Amino acid sequence: MRAKITYAVTAVVLVFYFVLAGDRGVMLLQQGTLLTITFGVAVLILPVIGVWFLWANTRFVTKANRLGELLEAEGGLPVDELRRDTYGRIDRDSADEVFARRKVETEDAPGDWRCWFRLAVAYRDARDTPRARKAMQRAIALHEGRSVGA
Repeated sequence: MRAKITYAVTAVVLVFYFVLAGDRGVMLLQQGTLLTITFGVAVLILPVIGVWFLWANTRFVTKANRLGELLEAEGGLPVDELRRDTYGRIDRDSADEVFARRKVETEDAPGDWRCWFRLAVAYRDARDTPRARKAMQRAIALHEGRSVGA
C-alpha cells in the first residue's frame, strides 16, 4: 500500500509540474519573438513527454498488478524463500538461486505468462530492474494474447 501512495503522490506532483511548465511555455509563446517562441515550444515538449511517460508507466503498473492479483487468486504467486541479512536486505546468493530455478521454469514453458511473472519477480529480487521490466512486459503480452518477440 505504501508503494501505491508514493506512486500517487509522485504522479500528482508531476501533473502539477506539467501544468506549471505548460503555463510557462504558453507565456513564452505569447511573447511572440523568435527566441521566446523557440523556448516556448521547447518548454511545452517536456510536459508532453512527461505525460506520455506517466501514462505508459501507470498502464504498465496497473496491468502488472492485475496479473499479480490473478496469480494470487490461482495460488501461484511465488513464495518468498529468500534469505535476508539482519537489516532485511535480500541475500544476493539466495536471489541468484531462486532466479536460476525461475529461469529454468520459464524455459520449460515459454508461453506461460505465469512463469514470466515469477521470472520478473526473481529478476527484481536479483536487482536487475531492466530485465524484470522486460519479463513483466512479456508476461503482460502473453496474458493479453499478443505476439511476443524473442
